[in-house]
Amino acid sequence: MLVLLILHLVAALAAPLLVRWWGPRACYPLALAPAAAFGWAVARTPAVAHGGAVVETYPWIRQLDLDIALRVTTLSWLMTLLIGGVGALVLVYSAHYFSEGSTGLARFAAVLVAFAGAMLVLVFADDLLLLYVGWELTTIFSYLLIGQSTERRSSRWAAAQALTVTTLGGLAMLVGFIMLGEHAGTYRWSEISAQPLPGGGYLVGAVLLILAGALSKSAVLPFSSWLPVAMAAPTPVSAYLHAAAMVKAGVYLVGLLAPVLATVGPWRPVVQVAGVATMLLGGWAALRQTDLKLLLAYGTVSQLGLLVAVTGSGTPDAALAGTAMLLAHALFKAALFLVVGIIDHAAGTRDLRELSGLRHWSRPLFVVAVLAAASMAGVPPLVGFVAKEAVFDAFTDHPVLLAGLVAGTVLTVAYSARFLWGAFADRAGVEPVPPKSIAASLLVPPAVLAGAGLLAGPAASVLDDLLRPYADLLGGVDAHLALWAGPTPALGLSVVALLGGGLLFAVRGPLAPVLARLRSPVGGNQGYEWVVGRFDRLAIDVTGATQRGSLPQYLGVILLTLVLVPGAAMLSATPWWSRIPLWDSLLQPVVVLVITVAAVLAVGARRRLTAMLLVGMTGYGTAMLFVLHGAPDLALTQFLVETSTIAVFVLVLRRLPERFSARPLRRSRWVRRAIGATAGVVAAGLALTAVGARRAPGISAAFPDLAVAHGYGRNVVNVTLVDIRAWDTMGELAVLVVAATGVASLIFERSRTGPRPRRPEPGQRVSRRGRAVWLRGGPTLHEERRSIVLEVVIRLIFHTVVLFSLFLLFSGHNAPGGGFTGGLVAGLALVVRYLAGGRYELTEAVPIGAGPILGAGLAMAVGSGVVALLLGGSVLESAKVDRALPLIGDAHLVTSIFFDIGVYLVVIGLMLDILRSLGAEVDRHIEATGAATGGLAVDKGDRTS
Repeated sequence: MLVLLILHLVAALAAPLLVRWWGPRACYPLALAPAAAFGWAVARTPAVAHGGAVVETYPWIRQLDLDIALRVTTLSWLMTLLIGGVGALVLVYSAHYFSEGSTGLARFAAVLVAFAGAMLVLVFADDLLLLYVGWELTTIFSYLLIGQSTERRSSRWAAAQALTVTTLGGLAMLVGFIMLGEHAGTYRWSEISAQPLPGGGYLVGAVLLILAGALSKSAVLPFSSWLPVAMAAPTPVSAYLHAAAMVKAGVYLVGLLAPVLATVGPWRPVVQVAGVATMLLGGWAALRQTDLKLLLAYGTVSQLGLLVAVTGSGTPDAALAGTAMLLAHALFKAALFLVVGIIDHAAGTRDLRELSGLRHWSRPLFVVAVLAAASMAGVPPLVGFVAKEAVFDAFTDHPVLLAGLVAGTVLTVAYSARFLWGAFADRAGVEPVPPKSIAASLLVPPAVLAGAGLLAGPAASVLDDLLRPYADLLGGVDAHLALWAGPTPALGLSVVALLGGGLLFAVRGPLAPVLARLRSPVGGNQGYEWVVGRFDRLAIDVTGATQRGSLPQYLGVILLTLVLVPGAAMLSATPWWSRIPLWDSLLQPVVVLVITVAAVLAVGARRRLTAMLLVGMTGYGTAMLFVLHGAPDLALTQFLVETSTIAVFVLVLRRLPERFSARPLRRSRWVRRAIGATAGVVAAGLALTAVGARRAPGISAAFPDLAVAHGYGRNVVNVTLVDIRAWDTMGELAVLVVAATGVASLIFERSRTGPRPRRPEPGQRVSRRGRAVWLRGGPTLHEERRSIVLEVVIRLIFHTVVLFSLFLLFSGHNAPGGGFTGGLVAGLALVVRYLAGGRYELTEAVPIGAGPILGAGLAMAVGSGVVALLLGGSVLESAKVDRALPLIGDAHLVTSIFFDIGVYLVVIGLMLDILRSLGAEVDRHIEATGAATGGLAVDKGDRTS
């Protein structure tokens, strides 16, 4: 089974290349993938014929105890036959349906094969979570297939509607799966079905959520509106997704779960009421359609209601009838959709009011359509008749439900006759369609499907033997699939349905005004648009009420939520009564006092720069606490981060007013102070809660030994970052790259590389003759803004600081330091060089853009993990290399240093991007607008000249 899934993946990936070489004919070799699935299912028939199962299990996500658990029994075997057989025929059909140079053909071929593979994942899966993966993959691929004609708005809208409805249902189903899996203690369906399930409201909720997903996928009321709209897709897509595959996923899920969950309270009422209502309303809507494809679409909705009602009833006879109808529907409905595609190609229209005389120029096509439509109507000796007889026989003890099914079948017979009459009858006053040859690759697929429906009817006893193991899951089966079971009540009801449908079609003329009037005041599509519009309106109202553009308001809401929700839980836990030492050293309360005074003064500060420096003092005080607690690595990092933050704040404050606004009012200020103080108390309480709530020993106790044994280093903090928890660091690197890109995109109007000239631009004041130029960018600054002392000092210490950053990088594995710390030191070296020499000096220091540095760092970090995997280890696993080198002696290398180098480069790239955006680019804005607001600017005399 896994080989089949891989085959579909490979075929999907190869499809664009094959289409590029061979055009539409590439569909022929691509059809081999689903054909292989069909052949595999045929070969496994003996294994499942008597209730057996084909099982494969492969390890997947060990931490979640999730395996690729694949299991095929009777129901999934039948679905595999349909997915593979119909999929192969549709691809053969597509080879001639699409012409050379058709737009998006490569995408269509790749996605259709991928969709077939996703359907196989769905029906093979024994694990409910793996089933959900296949479920959502089919949703995504169907979205792409329905929206094949991207240039048409209707196609995009139909794809979006199908995606929205089925995705929402799928999410509800996922919640139901999780509830069911946790309730049962396992997510393996074979294990869940083998044990009794505890009842109660919890299980009822899970069942309702799962049914929401199944009904939305199979377009059962109230989720029916998306399927007729999805007819904007190409006809091969409709034949496969909306007749044989995707819409059958919901029916399959109902059939899979029914043996266990059918006895849960709401199951039968939901599936039977929704199914019969869908059958009746869909059949009635089909009678009103003039587009042949829409007629079949509403007929599909009607038949899906029938399938859900029958397979979900949870009785042995209904289960047998449901599987027979599942097979019959796939055969006749896929064939009819393909016939419509041929008619559309030949006549250029699907409007039955414009078609006339088609049966004269293509007798084979007419015969194929008659066979398929007759099977849909339940005419003997076709398989549709056998399935319909079994359905009637299964519900003879349920008169109300049986009456609804018979009425729905009457409508089915009527719209089947309407389809044949509309497509092939001679129509007075309408020009006959001119004869046109039909390619064999177009006619053979529907002929094979219709012929299979014809052969399967007389072979009903064989079908009975093959499908009975599924029905046996629900108990003893009394009924049998048979072409002739004698003068039974089911036969009488079949006659009634055929006569009633024929009569309904015969009076179509007088009935037309009634059909026109008897319609819902609000169509399904209108209802969907209304719901979506209400949600859009609600989103706008909520956004307008909450997103007012006030940062204090946003922070206040967040902090109040922190106080009310976690704070209330904390009060109920009262963990702080445990005895906790207030300090270990008398220096600690002194530092805390400094932090508290700085925080209080920052609240009352009127100048932005003063407030920023006071906030910085709180950060430096926190670093001192790290020092007093014996954590030099954390203290060093905190000092560097705080210094870098101050530098960034200084760059930003240049473009802000010197003082805070006089607003808010005094009362508002006290409210904000109260919120801040309360949030601080709650945060402290939560920290105590986290400490007091621990019962098991912390995993960090093992980190020192792991750092030496597996990370080959004595600096536990650095080894944790680059080895023990390297995946976390990898995620943080990605966040840093995204943050740098976001900052730059908000500021830059031009290239991010920065100004490239190495000399002052024309008109700018240069250094006086004879004066040494310590920094090349210095002469570009205004004379009043230059500091020769600063230029000299930076010229002398810059390279030393850079070398110190490299020392921290390479020594960090065994001593305080590391890639993050070293990168911050190198970034601060760039900061002071920029402050001394301006934006041109920054380019002198780093003559390349920040993007390549960020990319190189991320690539090196990722590459170190990939190399470890290629060498047979785990991703990001460290290795030690000891070599004796001439003139150097013993060399000790740990491969995690390359990951640390990646961190180093990413931090430098981030600092460089901030300097170029908030520094150099803001300088350019100041110069361009003539604003001398404290930033680096050119000479005023040059500007006025």
